[in-house]
Amino acid sequence: MKLAIVTAYPPSKVTLNEYAYHLVKHFRQKEHITELVLLTDTTEGKKDINFTEDGCKITVKECWTFNSYLNIINVTKAINKVKPDAVLFNLQFMKFGDKKFAAALGLMLPLVCKLKKIPNIVLLHNIMEEVDLGSAGFTSNKIMQKIYGFIGSTLTRLILQADTVAVTMQKYVDILNKKYNAENVKLIPHGTFEILEEPNYETPLEPFKVMTFGKFGTYKKVEGMIEAVEMLRDVSDLNMEIVIAGTDNPNTPGYLESVQRKYSHIKGLTFTGYVAEEDVPKIFKESAVVVFPYTSTTGSSGVLHQAGSYGKAVVMPDLGDLALLVQDEGYRGEFFDAESPSSLAIALQKILENNLYRVELEKANYKAATAYPMSRIADMYINTFESIIDRKSSVETIQSQEAIL
Repeated sequence: MKLAIVTAYPPSKVTLNEYAYHLVKHFRQKEHITELVLLTDTTEGKKDINFTEDGCKITVKECWTFNSYLNIINVTKAINKVKPDAVLFNLQFMKFGDKKFAAALGLMLPLVCKLKKIPNIVLLHNIMEEVDLGSAGFTSNKIMQKIYGFIGSTLTRLILQADTVAVTMQKYVDILNKKYNAENVKLIPHGTFEILEEPNYETPLEPFKVMTFGKFGTYKKVEGMIEAVEMLRDVSDLNMEIVIAGTDNPNTPGYLESVQRKYSHIKGLTFTGYVAEEDVPKIFKESAVVVFPYTSTTGSSGVLHQAGSYGKAVVMPDLGDLALLVQDEGYRGEFFDAESPSSLAIALQKILENNLYRVELEKANYKAATAYPMSRIADMYINTFESIIDRKSSVETIQSQEAIL
């Protein structure tokens, strides 16, 4: 199968590029895949396709740009040129731009594939029905939220024109089935990027590094985490450092710089900036606990799956999709009130002052992460594509026979 993947890809800063990297890494090792064609956004640096493992041929075609109104035309031209056997779209609603019209045009591409009778799957990482538009940085205006809701429903109906829409949580399947009467929605879990050897769970060397990882400024805000560690320093002898690993959310440029200025007096506070793929293991392995300073959620958390693969204890708000992941996939963590730094401080204290409890969480999260390795996820997509191709072939055979009769 010659598989085309429409996605952002490292060194892109557009969302979901890291997920694409790991999906490609495992797709290329599957015998069913003869060639991967990456239909990616344009970047200044070269695409990172130098994998150490053997695998199939990879072709990169940079054919779209964030916020361009021509993406639908350019990607369609690229698909026409490469003639793939199937197309996978790695999407969320703002994948092609944060301008409404540019984003909407890009999301019409699955419909284009359907009209061209090219087997296609949309991997949809979030759904509008589960996004807090205010916290996620879209709008806090109630009227505008209703407008966004209408636009989101319209775009969802467009996306549902795909042969199959894969979502990462069962709750999303249920919502799409009920609201849109969709019969082509399938649960394919997020998966864990790297399954490493099980860690030895030794007590981490002090100082304890309290780390958070991601793109910050909208629903991911680090002020509460910094203040929680300061509160904990006042009442305990724990030797802690704070590590803010990542960059600004594209919707909030300058956010981390402003936080760094505000808390410049805090000792042991590190802002790493962009973390390259090869540096991610070091960031996680050196951490004593991973914090999720979220006020809402917009989909299955890749960071939680990463934390699990490195066998790390986590502290997270008891809300939305994070709580569902704990329920559905077996992750464990200490919960806190998303609006209360003191609640976060107590959660951190429970883990850092109790080594046995920390190890218990670490083992549970590693076990949860190993249940869905990325190689298994790739197989699920391949099996789904084969089912689509077989179904289309059967329909074409029946149509041909009817035409003869």
